[in-house]
This record gives sequence, structure tokens and C-alpha cells, in this order.
Amino acid sequence: MIRFMVSVLVFFIDTLYRDRPYQRFYVLETVARVPYFSFLSVLHLYETLGWWRKADWLKVHFAETWNELHHLLIMESLGGDKQWIDRFIAQHTALAYYWVVVVLYGTSPRSAYYLMELIEGHAYHTYDTFVKENAAQLKEQPAPQVAINYYRNGDLYLFDEFQTCTIPESRRPTIDNLYDVFVNIRDDEGEHVKTMVACQNPDAQKTFKSPHTQDSVAQKIVLPPASEQEVQAAEQEADLVTMG
Repeated sequence: MIRFMVSVLVFFIDTLYRDRPYQRFYVLETVARVPYFSFLSVLHLYETLGWWRKADWLKVHFAETWNELHHLLIMESLGGDKQWIDRFIAQHTALAYYWVVVVLYGTSPRSAYYLMELIEGHAYHTYDTFVKENAAQLKEQPAPQVAINYYRNGDLYLFDEFQTCTIPESRRPTIDNLYDVFVNIRDDEGEHVKTMVACQNPDAQKTFKSPHTQDSVAQKIVLPPASEQEVQAAEQEADLVTMG
């Protein structure tokens, strides 16, 4: 059922925006950040009712929304949101998706994380294909200022925070042109896949930690890390959904 939902979304976006990459990425980023809002909403509800309180989960999911927000701002700076019909489609699809994920996360968190794993896997595959097919042209274009501010000049605390399988401060992107921007967006999506895989681990509720949690920093690890086999399996499954 979850794979079917993602397949429908992928088919819709890929068909409608086949020859309009920046508009396609704008819609994709608008929709892709919504499940993290859903996660935060449900987690805040649980905390308010006194059912469950885990600050690490809130920090990581907020950092993921912050990362996706800057992907969206980059696409807007490239003109992806210029036409009202694209904004209409993106915003209404996102609104519907928000409530779907709220219900799914409230009933089966692992299923919701699996859903997001597939979405992020598709995003990784989409950006990877775009970068490989347009490398020469992208290298000739300047990086948008919003990308420079986020990846190079800004406060990178939240940038480290969403990468739960990476040691904080170990990844510092190079942003010299538009090619670098899209390479880093692609790599961000790969990190999201790893985090979603880690969130599905059976013992994640007990062991999942923010990258900046004190004992994680001291040990230079973040638990539970996704294995390379798990990540490769996730990417392969996302490829199947994309091709389907």
C-alpha cells in the first residue's frame, strides 16, 4: 500500500513535470518536507498528553524540515515557483499528504518512516540523474546566494543535526557553482534515507540519538547507524518505485 502511494505520487510528478526540472524539484521539495511536519505534530501531541517525550526525535525531525526548507528556497530562487499552477499543485498535494502521514504516523510510525524512506530515495535518484545528465551546463552557472548562505556561510548546527549516521562537522560542502549545489542536495537526500532507515530499527525508540547528544559526540558515533546493506536496499527499492 505504501509503495503504491509513493508510486502514484512519483508517476504524477514525473509525468506532469517531465521537461520542467526546476518546477519539478519545487513540487518535490514542497511535498517532501511535509511528512517531517507530520512527525513533529504527532510527537508534540504525545508529549502534551504525557505519553512519550524524546527531545532527540524532535531535534532531528526539525533539522530535516530546515534542510528541506533550504532545498525549497533554492528551487524558488531558480524560478521553480513562478507559475501559480505549480504553486497550486504543490501546496494542495502537500496539504493532503500532511494529513495522510499524520494518521499513518499515529498508527504505525515504522510505516510512516518507510514511506519517507521511499520518497527520499526517489528524490536522491531524481537529483542524481539530473546531475549526471546536466553536469557541464550546471558547472557554468553560479550558485544561488541562498545556497551559499546555507551550505557555506551559515550556522551549520542544524545541517549536522539531520545527518544521524554522520559525525557532526565531518561534512562541509563546497559550493562554487550550481553543479555543487545540486550535488549537495542529492547527498542531503541520501542522508535523509539513512536517517529514515535508522528510525525503523526495532530498538530505535530506546537508542535513537541526535548527532549532538553528548554521549554520541564523545563516542563519535550516532546510534542506531544504518548499515550500508540497509541503505543500499533502500536505494534499490526507491529505484524500483521510480521505474515503476
